Amino acid sequence: MSTPLTSATLPQITTAATPPYDRRQVRCGIVHIGVGGFHRAHQAMYLDRLLASDPAQSHWGICGVGVRPADAAMRDALLPQDGLYTLTLKHPDGAVATSVIGSLVDYLFAPDDPQTVIERLADPVTRIVSLTITEGGYNVSPTNAEFDATDPEVSADLTGIAPPRTVFGLITEALALRRDRGIASFTVMSCDNIQGNGDMARATFGAFARLRDAALADWIEAHTRFPNSMVDRITPATPRELRSEVADRTGIDDRWPVVAEPFTQWVLEDSFSAGRPPLERVGVQVVADVSPYELMKLRLLNAGHQALCYFGYLLGYRYVHDAAVDPDLRDMVRRYMRDEGMPTLTRLPGIDFEDYIDTLLERFANPAIADTIARLCQNSSDRIPKWLVPVIRDRLEGGGRVDFAAAVVAAWTRYAGGIDEHGQQIPVDDARADELTAAARRSRTDQLAFVADPSLFGDLATRTGFTDPYQRALTELRTGGARATLRSLLS
Repeated sequence: MSTPLTSATLPQITTAATPPYDRRQVRCGIVHIGVGGFHRAHQAMYLDRLLASDPAQSHWGICGVGVRPADAAMRDALLPQDGLYTLTLKHPDGAVATSVIGSLVDYLFAPDDPQTVIERLADPVTRIVSLTITEGGYNVSPTNAEFDATDPEVSADLTGIAPPRTVFGLITEALALRRDRGIASFTVMSCDNIQGNGDMARATFGAFARLRDAALADWIEAHTRFPNSMVDRITPATPRELRSEVADRTGIDDRWPVVAEPFTQWVLEDSFSAGRPPLERVGVQVVADVSPYELMKLRLLNAGHQALCYFGYLLGYRYVHDAAVDPDLRDMVRRYMRDEGMPTLTRLPGIDFEDYIDTLLERFANPAIADTIARLCQNSSDRIPKWLVPVIRDRLEGGGRVDFAAAVVAAWTRYAGGIDEHGQQIPVDDARADELTAAARRSRTDQLAFVADPSLFGDLATRTGFTDPYQRALTELRTGGARATLRSLLS
């Protein structure tokens, strides 16, 4: 018989770590919008550690807020459990550890009562408003990279006729109340997995505020901080079987458990409007400038995923962990990271890049996460220009070789052609799939056709330091296949 997870049943739980602090004493200094798996495995976990380490930090609890209609499911899971949930970490060696996280002490569903959410945001106790609303949640137009004021819900919030429905309307209304009541601004802290997330938040919330009230926008610009951060922890969507697995192993009945890898990292810019929790005590790297850490992640982890996924797919792998233990593929990914990605980075205090690369390869090979090759191959036209092309450009400008990075682009070209080595169709999942496939197929007779698109590759098609290794790899991929290409690269 499983034990329902609630504050009342916590003392009965002996099979998993539980919060050692008195949750009745915790106040919500943080309001978090967009409570999902990543927030619960990452930021909420760090705050749980902080609350456990020092009772004097009890003013840094979290109130979760759901804005989208789909967030009703999270409301229905968390409220009966008093905000408690389990976090299960699955290690590469098969070890499993489950703990109960207690830092989330309240949850509000904005569509039910937006005014209550606004008042919670405007409360002087609230000092940080954090976000995991995904890259799409910042409402940036794909055509001009500007804030999209034509979105129907955004337009409705700008009229001010009805209660706010968007994250922009809710936060801006709360900031207006704080200004009018003489209360200091809170910090808006993006925890989304995008480069320059704080800059993105500053630009989009500032644009909304300026459309609503120019004077308010000026006040926000002067008083509200938007720190950048780099976040990292692989947190897959909760598998259907996880609830029963946790119940069988621990006896805890959790309506919406979370599973993640053991590795976690959070690099946070020290820029706050009204104070911050001492997160450095629990493993957060609080720094003056996040950008070099972002480059490390983008050029090693993210670009490393790209190095793995196209060759992995062409070799017949469908799960990341299977591809990551293929000896040839693992060596190629390591060589890309060490020989081409790493030399473009600035040395960072407390970071050993060789150790970081070893950790990445171990993470990629974790079978418990069951990450898919298809996920890594998605939206390549957005990822390659941001993650891999800058490495190629920096290497060429420094007189370096790009054999491995060029081969990754060649493997993407081969993959984007839409037919694998056995004549089977490849489902290319990309907003530009049709034009990518057409260009990849043209490259069978015009080898540079795929890389001639300046919106993706800039001027790389004119630079022999790139085109020579690219054409060699592409020819070998088409004549000898992915395995032979890898072995030729590594020889």
